[in-house]
Amino acid sequence: LVLALAACGTAATARPAPPVPYDGRPEVRAFADELAARHGWDARWVLAQLREARLQPAAQRLIMPAPPGQPKNWNAYRDRFVEQQRIAAGAAFWQANAEALARAEARFGVPAEVIVGIVGVETFYGRIMGRFRALDVLATLAFDFPSGRSDRSAYFREELEHLLALARKEDVAPASFTGSFAGAIGLPQFMPGSINRHALDFDGDGHVNLIGSAADAIGSIAHFLARHGWRPGMPAVFEVAPPADPAQRARLLAPDIVPSFDATAFAAAGATLSPEGQAHDGLMALVSVDNGGEPPAFVAGTVNFFVLTRYNRSSYYARAVLELGAAVHRAVQAAPPPGPQAQRMGTENR
Repeated sequence: LVLALAACGTAATARPAPPVPYDGRPEVRAFADELAARHGWDARWVLAQLREARLQPAAQRLIMPAPPGQPKNWNAYRDRFVEQQRIAAGAAFWQANAEALARAEARFGVPAEVIVGIVGVETFYGRIMGRFRALDVLATLAFDFPSGRSDRSAYFREELEHLLALARKEDVAPASFTGSFAGAIGLPQFMPGSINRHALDFDGDGHVNLIGSAADAIGSIAHFLARHGWRPGMPAVFEVAPPADPAQRARLLAPDIVPSFDATAFAAAGATLSPEGQAHDGLMALVSVDNGGEPPAFVAGTVNFFVLTRYNRSSYYARAVLELGAAVHRAVQAAPPPGPQAQRMGTENR
């Protein structure tokens, strides 16, 4: 009996076997062979990199949808980002990187305040860039995607491939990249595929560094938006009062954020645009955001608003970017010019 109890105790306290290293799994070895054939890489090199990857349970947990809870609230969402500490940090970032912002705006037509708004919402101007190893989270989500939601493992295998390609191009170890729980990297939180497609060496040092170079991040964000159809000089939103008639309101809301109606169609449906919106020569969408138990808030979104949602597919996100950027712009306009020390800091950031 004593021996039996001892055996049971040993079994109860035994630790589970460690997971098989990624490079020892058949599906990972097949993945390495595919990459080697597609890119002309040595499959042994791919496996050597994946041998360094570690299962990241936090990524599996955080990638899951949020549990049902409180209704969406635009005002609460906005207040997370358009607040004094973030506005002050944004003004400092703008002043330190004014040259790169002006150069990006001149080259791509994307206003500085839009770029600054994105950096602020994404990473609080570099304060929150994520500390997960991108190799770990991408391998986890590529080969151990959690059940309970639609399977996106194919997408993360593509991003893992892009990470390896990026590491080879920049001649660094894949395990050296850090970022979010989903593998987004640097000040603009680009996924590796977006880095390879859209990131620029905007500081001219011969490397793309979205973690350490504010100039590279600024140029890359502007390039991304331009490639997705940003139109210079076009406002992203106009003020609008929606139609009172529920059927007409539903008709304008049906295309969601896709610009589908001109100013004449808005007026015919009973929507009241601002004078600037009435004069807009282009298509717009009636964009609605919920306010908890209060009535929803509306704007008329142009093509440029839609482009912002290509960065993050959320109208709440796009509106927060615009409002934070505008608030930072006002703060910069009200501030005295930066002194020599701030200018030196901007040079060091680049």
